[in-house]
Amino acid sequence: MKTRTLLFMLFSLLVTISFASDRKTQPKEPNPQNEQAMQEVYDFLKTCGVYYLATVDEDQPRVRPFGTAVIFEQKLYIQTGRKKNVARQMLTNPKVEICAYDAGKGVWLRIEAKVVADERLEAKQYVLDQYPQLKSMYQADDDNTLVLYLKDATATFYSFSTEPRAVRF
Repeated sequence: MKTRTLLFMLFSLLVTISFASDRKTQPKEPNPQNEQAMQEVYDFLKTCGVYYLATVDEDQPRVRPFGTAVIFEQKLYIQTGRKKNVARQMLTNPKVEICAYDAGKGVWLRIEAKVVADERLEAKQYVLDQYPQLKSMYQADDDNTLVLYLKDATATFYSFSTEPRAVRF
């Protein structure tokens, strides 16, 4: 009798844990504030055209220019080649920083985030469709195309004339 009771309690606990983890993996409802913040950051990056992405290579920071920025399924994506050092660095340590400057407004943006690789063909295709000039180097179904979205991002807008303003998405 005690064994049966213990098995039932164990089964109940496993079902509860399974249900709780299923709830965590289900897509979250869109958050209008997050989407508005992400759109503002996206618009800023598109206005600048070029931004600078910083990664870590063992104990050495690495910075290089980037130009891709796409919103897909309520996430801000970037793209690179899997064969590049920057891809290896982001896959090893997903913490990145992005910096962009709009000279016309005298405003710069710094983004702290983690990147998450999205291996889905539809995500890769969407990003490449937004940047057709990349299609001569990348294909959605090749082994080189890597698209990543920003997660837990904090974007801070700075200028010399106003206080910094942070948004999160």
